[in-house]
Amino acid sequence: MSINLPLQAPSPAGLIWQTVRNEQAKTPEARAEILADPGFGQHFTDHMVDVCWSEKGGWHRPRVTPYGPISLDPAAAVLHYGQEIFEGMKAYRHAEGSIRTFRPYENAARMQRSAKRLALPELPSEIFIESLKKLVEVDGDWVPDAAETSLYLRPFMFAKEAFLGVRPSKKVAYYVIASPAGAYFSGGVAPVNIWLSTQYARAGKGGTGAAKTGGNYASSLLPQAEAYEHGCQQVAFLDAEGNLEELGGMNVVLVKRDGTLVTPESDSILEGITRDSILQLAADRGHTVERRAVHIDEWREGVASGEIVGAFACGTAAVVVPIGRLLADGFEIEHSDSEASALALSLREELTGIQYGRVEDRHGWMLRLDV
Repeated sequence: MSINLPLQAPSPAGLIWQTVRNEQAKTPEARAEILADPGFGQHFTDHMVDVCWSEKGGWHRPRVTPYGPISLDPAAAVLHYGQEIFEGMKAYRHAEGSIRTFRPYENAARMQRSAKRLALPELPSEIFIESLKKLVEVDGDWVPDAAETSLYLRPFMFAKEAFLGVRPSKKVAYYVIASPAGAYFSGGVAPVNIWLSTQYARAGKGGTGAAKTGGNYASSLLPQAEAYEHGCQQVAFLDAEGNLEELGGMNVVLVKRDGTLVTPESDSILEGITRDSILQLAADRGHTVERRAVHIDEWREGVASGEIVGAFACGTAAVVVPIGRLLADGFEIEHSDSEASALALSLREELTGIQYGRVEDRHGWMLRLDV
């Protein structure tokens, strides 16, 4: 059962939100038991955001409703043509009790770019931010306060018009769900092994690689399974010319002997917000940052010559993790430089310090949600 609350006054974005409370919400005791060991993506909060879009009506009917199944017509376009996008971000509990998120306007802008590429309507940033605040307004108690824990926020959008035909959908749904997340590295951050996929590609020039859409991740699942078979935790992809792209769900940064950080850049790589933030912090310290094409041979030869002394991966979930080894058919790269690992971990500590309110937010990256 659910409880309908009165309609609220128009929001800054001009929408009138309705909140429907979940009468079957978890008890404080049940919620506390989940938050004591939430894992990642295994439990979900009591509510979700639901906003509609149509060609004629634009964005309308914004609601917070009880978390539950979504009803779709079997002919819904997303089921047949994969027209969908999503975002991933976190909400953090600060020491004084406030709830904040990290660079949400960047996530909003990236979702707009993804929407444009997938021929979906671009959600205004104001509605994107409001949707996060509205969900936290009712489910704020789900934000954990233990070290390295957070509430993972998953905004997503998909084509829901019922029709068979290859064209953009005239009806779209936007949702936000949330899941409490435990510490990614419960036993401390440990270097990961990467498998280099030479048989499969994640994306191609002119494709959807720069969009955060499910098809990119679906195509990475088979090579990811191949990585597991070789004792690796992640898979790395190359483009058609042999240039390094990204991992299955993280960006890559190489560390040179002089402290320069090099990261692959192309229009088929997702623009990582965590990566950009880490590189900004490194630049603040005086490190040179290079964003350019990086051929796999440059990595191999750089390690052999001592020019490249380390590498790390970065993304929303793990933040930063050193790369211990890169394995491929016919060769292997091993990183053992303690200074390179120390740099990666130091940047990770600074970034998480900002996110959790322990370090000054000098770039104004954090936004309070519980207001």
